[in-house]
Amino acid sequence: FLQLRQEGNQRELRSNVFVPCFVGTKETAFIYAVTSAGLVHSVTRSCSAGNMTECSCDMNLRHGGSASEGWHWGGCSDDIHYGMSFSRTFLDVPVKNVTGKSGSGLAAMNLHNNEAGRQAVAKLMSVDCRCHGVSGSCAVKTCWKTMSSFEKIGRFLKDKYENSIQISDRLKKKLRRKEKSQRKIPIRKEDLLYVNKSPNYCVEDQKLGIPGTQGRECNRTSDGPDGCNLLCCGRGYNTHVVRHVERCECKFVWCCYVRCRRCETMTDVHTCK
Repeated sequence: FLQLRQEGNQRELRSNVFVPCFVGTKETAFIYAVTSAGLVHSVTRSCSAGNMTECSCDMNLRHGGSASEGWHWGGCSDDIHYGMSFSRTFLDVPVKNVTGKSGSGLAAMNLHNNEAGRQAVAKLMSVDCRCHGVSGSCAVKTCWKTMSSFEKIGRFLKDKYENSIQISDRLKKKLRRKEKSQRKIPIRKEDLLYVNKSPNYCVEDQKLGIPGTQGRECNRTSDGPDGCNLLCCGRGYNTHVVRHVERCECKFVWCCYVRCRRCETMTDVHTCK
C-alpha cells in the first residue's frame, strides 16, 4: 500500500477499478461499497500485522477494561480508524476534487456508498478474549477488538444491496428518496443507494454488453443463484444427457505399468431456454 499511495499508481488503480458497468445502478452501489470495505479491511489487517510504518495496533484500548469483572484490554486491537481514514483519502478525495464537495446526485451517491462500505466493517467489529489463570480457570481475561471476516462483511453488504434505496438524481441540501411518500424515512449511513434502475440482465443486449442467460448451464435442484428457476428468469430450461468417458479403477502392475478400466457415465445437464 505504500506504493499505492504514489500519485501515479493511484490514478492508474482508480481508472481500472471505477470504470462503471451501469452508472448509478444497484450493482454500481455494491461495487463501490465492497471496494471501499475491502480497502479498509486490507489496510487495517496490514497495520495489525506490522507491515506498514504509518500504523500498528489500536493503542487507545491498552489501559482500559474492568478490573472488578476480571478482564482488561490488551493484545493487538485492529486500528480500523486508520484504515477508514486511508480509504476516505484514497477513494473520496479525487471525487470531491473533480465534482466539488459532492457535485451531483450521482457523485453524492458514490460517496455515500463508499462510506456505507466502511461503516459495514466498523459495525461488524467484534471482541475476542483470551483466558488467564491456574488450570484454565479464566480468573482474568485479556480482550481486544478485531474485524470480522471479509466473507461476513460481504454477506452484510449483499443484504444491503438486496434492500438498496432509490434516490432522486436532483441533489438539493441532502440525499432524498425517490418516492415522495417515503422521504420522511431517514437514510442510514450503512444503506446502499442507487439513482437509476438496473437493466434486464436476463435478455441479451449487445449495446449494453449484457450476454443474457440463454444457454447458461444451471442446477435444477438448487435454490441459490445457480438454480434454474432464478438463472433462467422463469423461461424454463432444457435437459440433455452428456456421456463422459474416463479411465478408472487403475492399478499398478509389476513391473512396470498401470492398467485401467474404461468407465462411462451419463449425466443430465440443464441449460436455460
